[in-house]
Amino acid sequence: MPKSLVIVESPTKVKTLKGFLGPDFKIMGSQGHVRDLPAKGISVDLKNNFEPTYELLPDRKHIVAELKRAASDVDMVYLASDPDREGEAIAWHIREALKLKKVKRIEFNEITKTAVQKALANPRDIDMDRVNAQQARRVLDRIIGYELSPLLARKVAKGTSAGRVQSVALRLVCEREREIQAFKIEEYWSITALVSPQIQNFPFPAKLITRAGKKLEIHNEEEASGLVDALRPLPYVVSNVKKQEKRRHAAAPFITSTLQQEASKQLRYGAQRTMRIAQDLYEGMDVGRDAPVGLITYMRTDSTSIAKEAQSAAREFITSRYGPEFVPENPPQYKNRKSAQEAHEAIRPSDVTLVPEDIQGYLNPDQFKLYRLIWRRFVASQMKPAIMDVTTVDIAAGEFGLRASGSIIKFQGFLSVYEEAKDEDKSDEIEADDENADRRLPALEREQPLDLKELLPRQHFTQPPPRYTEATLVKALEENGIGRPSTYASILSTIVDRKYTELDQRRFTPTDLGFLVNDKLVQHFGNVVDVKFTAGIEEKLDDVEEGKRGWTAVLRDFYDPFHESVVLAGTEMERAAPVETDFDCPNCGKKLLKKRGRFGEFFSCPDYPECNTTMNVGPDGQPLAKAEKVAVEIEGLDPDAKQDCDKCGKPMVIRTSARGAFWGCTGYPKCRNLIPIEGAKIVGAEGAPARPEPEMTEHKCPVCESPMVKRVGRFGPFLGCSDYPKCKTIVNLDKEGNPKWPAPGEAKQIGAKKTAKPAAKAAAKKPAAKTTRKKAAA
Repeated sequence: MPKSLVIVESPTKVKTLKGFLGPDFKIMGSQGHVRDLPAKGISVDLKNNFEPTYELLPDRKHIVAELKRAASDVDMVYLASDPDREGEAIAWHIREALKLKKVKRIEFNEITKTAVQKALANPRDIDMDRVNAQQARRVLDRIIGYELSPLLARKVAKGTSAGRVQSVALRLVCEREREIQAFKIEEYWSITALVSPQIQNFPFPAKLITRAGKKLEIHNEEEASGLVDALRPLPYVVSNVKKQEKRRHAAAPFITSTLQQEASKQLRYGAQRTMRIAQDLYEGMDVGRDAPVGLITYMRTDSTSIAKEAQSAAREFITSRYGPEFVPENPPQYKNRKSAQEAHEAIRPSDVTLVPEDIQGYLNPDQFKLYRLIWRRFVASQMKPAIMDVTTVDIAAGEFGLRASGSIIKFQGFLSVYEEAKDEDKSDEIEADDENADRRLPALEREQPLDLKELLPRQHFTQPPPRYTEATLVKALEENGIGRPSTYASILSTIVDRKYTELDQRRFTPTDLGFLVNDKLVQHFGNVVDVKFTAGIEEKLDDVEEGKRGWTAVLRDFYDPFHESVVLAGTEMERAAPVETDFDCPNCGKKLLKKRGRFGEFFSCPDYPECNTTMNVGPDGQPLAKAEKVAVEIEGLDPDAKQDCDKCGKPMVIRTSARGAFWGCTGYPKCRNLIPIEGAKIVGAEGAPARPEPEMTEHKCPVCESPMVKRVGRFGPFLGCSDYPKCKTIVNLDKEGNPKWPAPGEAKQIGAKKTAKPAAKAAAKKPAAKTTRKKAAA
């Protein structure tokens, strides 16, 4: 019999740990949280020190029962959830739900045999300061959501909502868009001279920068032409040559935000996709060893610290693979942000000797690319800096001054392994300067004459600030102290899922609804969606974690003025008015109004209820007749074709679904017969509303453990197995978008028929017979 029970979160972790621990340990998974605030109601006692009311998640009750049985048969229970606030809260909820007495908390930053054994040798009690920090965050988000969202639903549109952090991210996107709209483009010019030493044919570019010792600005083509005419006859002489050695240091190893940014720039991965792949690499992969091994350390971190053992291993590896000249005298140290948790490590490979190319055959392409990125960044961060010989040449031409820059790499250093991607928002002018900086120049001396080969005037226009990409928005959130490593991906997905923003060419653009919601929030709750205020809340939560503040005091300081603002906004916030359009109502001829409902925008007659005409908004913004929604043409099929049902004999009609066209029986729902139309291609469905593309998630299928994708059906969004049609598992989502995980063996299958309830269950649910007073007296 096992003597100890180790409880982790995911089935993958269970599989990995079983390879490390012997028969004395039983390993089970909780599948994340087992308790939470109920979905209905605020579930927080606002008058009694914000006491939360937790309940077991319905789809975790069977897991809790199994864990209880297992815990009753062992001497000690070890709670091994993730090493962060949320992981600490999960451990506490498990302890409370199971009513455990003999229990210890263990945490490991990497899932390797050494790390797990070290954690088991150093167990501790649950850190209630960490738990309370997470409780404060959860209660705070619940309060804001339950007080603001109903207000927005009444004043803006049904289905709109607000959140403590997502609303600040939306504000950043909207403010950037308004900066772009207000930006005035201005013309300017630059002039580059192509010059060469007279004794050597070695042309190189030099940029015109000064006139009479003052910085020169060229506003239009006329000015540029005049300067070209003035420069052409002048003699060109080297006035100064400056040579210096520069060191270029490697970037720090990844933290969550920088991993998401670099994966976006180099691999074109979204934040959610990056974190899902990183989760797989952390929890354990089969790479041809005796047991699965976690390839990277914990991926939700804001610390650049590296364990001494990992640094020593990296130095040995670099010495053997690249040579001792690439190893610095002392291990590099990287500065952490003020809010970073020093106890955490940066994201790094758990074993630096597992070279990506050596294990490529065990990983899928996404896993290999992300692991290679993490491995290279870490190895480079432990190497010597690159050494560059930089030359700056000043050239005089009469009263004009020109400058040329060039550099050569003297020692590759870390660049032999990895180079950080350029910022996505760099302007063309900056990129041109970078290109010049990497150019080799000829050997030059002061007073050396040069020949002018060509003058190159070039027109430019000032550019507005760029829209945020996922990478730059994560960077902005991090720099402003908004959110924490575990929340970045969900913040970005929320503002898109709520239809507040759209991703156009991988950049966030606010929708009309996003602007409307943001303007209402800024007008009436400016402090709540203020960047500095939200960052201040994050700092207070950090203080709670460190034991410097009480969590209920943080909530009280926030709630009282916030609730007053909600009450005031309830009377002062104006309802979003319908927009009058130029389109005529097809029934009464009046101008249609554009309104917003819980399912989006639509056109409505202003004469309602006398005229109840409603029309959907078409792809081009025009009113869409209801008949157009289903007007489809099946390519390769006679539109006059007819067919009778082979089960009931009634006529069949052609219908369409997300999976194509089919014959459906008109006797539905009594007769559910349908016949797919093989090879049919649906065309001409221009008026049909577009079905969203399936979105990959971090969740695993409870049946086959393949990734699950988020789809939208006739009853709303749900999770479906990505291995469909081989696996037809589906998982419904609750109102907050959380999966309703089924009990083992009870996963729903697409097309599965409902079975009758067992007699025992039916009897258990049958209400007890009422006892009358007479019967009771008898």
